Amino acid sequence: MQHFPIFVALAGRRVVLSGGGDAALAKLRLLMKTEAHLTVFAAEPAPEIVDWAQAGRLRLVRRAMAPGDALCAALFYAADEDEGEDARTSAIARADGALVNIVDNLGDSQFITPAIVDRDPVTVAIGTEGAAPVLARAIKADLEARLPQALGPLARIGKAFRRMAEALPMGRARRDFWADYYFDAGPRAHAEDGAEGAQRALDGLLERHLAAEARPGHVAFVGSGPGDPELLTLKARRALDTADVVIHDRLVTPEILELARREALIIDAGKEGFGMHTPQGDINDTIVEHVRAGAQVVRLKSGDPTVFGRLDEEIETVAEAGLSWSVVPGITAASASVAAIGQSLTRRGRNASVRFLTGHDVAGFADHDWAALARPGEVAAIYMGKRAARFLQGRLMMHGAAPATAVTVIENASRPDQRIVATSLADLSADLSDAEMSGPALMLLGLAPRAAEAIVPDLADTLSQQEAL
Repeated sequence: MQHFPIFVALAGRRVVLSGGGDAALAKLRLLMKTEAHLTVFAAEPAPEIVDWAQAGRLRLVRRAMAPGDALCAALFYAADEDEGEDARTSAIARADGALVNIVDNLGDSQFITPAIVDRDPVTVAIGTEGAAPVLARAIKADLEARLPQALGPLARIGKAFRRMAEALPMGRARRDFWADYYFDAGPRAHAEDGAEGAQRALDGLLERHLAAEARPGHVAFVGSGPGDPELLTLKARRALDTADVVIHDRLVTPEILELARREALIIDAGKEGFGMHTPQGDINDTIVEHVRAGAQVVRLKSGDPTVFGRLDEEIETVAEAGLSWSVVPGITAASASVAAIGQSLTRRGRNASVRFLTGHDVAGFADHDWAALARPGEVAAIYMGKRAARFLQGRLMMHGAAPATAVTVIENASRPDQRIVATSLADLSADLSDAEMSGPALMLLGLAPRAAEAIVPDLADTLSQQEAL
């Protein structure tokens, strides 16, 4: 981030602009929405600028800018649409102590003006640091359509009522009150009776919330999916939006944690196989502690909480404590991984079932029905299998699995740094060692990437025979 977004208080402060053409008009239309004292220097101003000056909306000086003209100015805009003149006036403004913006010259500007969605006093600023103005305009148009015009009046009424709302306890009680006002009671009242109706709605709403019992604590066991924020469910997003506390696993990506409320307490409860980890008992105690205190807790787990997520242990602890809980499923790593290689977990004529396995458990490498897994056509999704690769390879081949059996390992499935290693059972351990994978990886036994099926002869022959049947 090269430009830090802030909102500058301009009420009663001086803003200077040099220029009188189309670029100046565009900036002035925006600046006149503020309470700044505007001064424009232009030898040949557009008629609109002359009209605004005559109406008292700005001060017009009909000459080129000179040293000292930007003294005491908070901001300066160079909008002469002439590279040489813009450089001259911006140098004057810098010497006079103003922050400088040169229209269409991001590199020499000290600040930028974002695209703005105006629902005064609600303002949404959109910036792309000059990389994609078209994208900024598209986002602006989308937000303009989504945000109702009544949002501004509701916010002004709500702002005047903030002192009254302090009668509610700080935190969850106040957030629930304001959410009720802005997203339910307020819009309905404004649609029926305008600003007066919205004001009356606030009074009645406060009485109801003061009389209501405190909202009990609750924990939602939420699946964060394989890592791509766009694969989060809508229900998971809503849970993060309202959480007071987020207790997350090690594999939950920073991009997903960014979606939590800024005020939420974020607790890392990460575990790493054969490495540093938070004891499960401590995690259980932390969940219970915060739910008992009345917090809305999100226990955020990578993938789907019901797949190798120790969900039962945590639910049992919460239930024994008599506390409220729910489960929000997520997309498991097997689904994201098989999608990454263009395959299906099941396929007519190939396999009518699929096994979800773990490479290791609390006792070490996990044991399975190796004879069943070694049969031709079997498909398995193996979680936490990197360190167990040589063990898995040995057990399967010992029980008759063909050395050429396809194995695909997907690291960081669905993420920008996703990697795919297509190999065979015979080469699995060596290829994984060469790949030096450091991220979470899932192993697909019996599946090759669709484009690579041709390089695994035994599998390709088997598939062709099955299709013929």
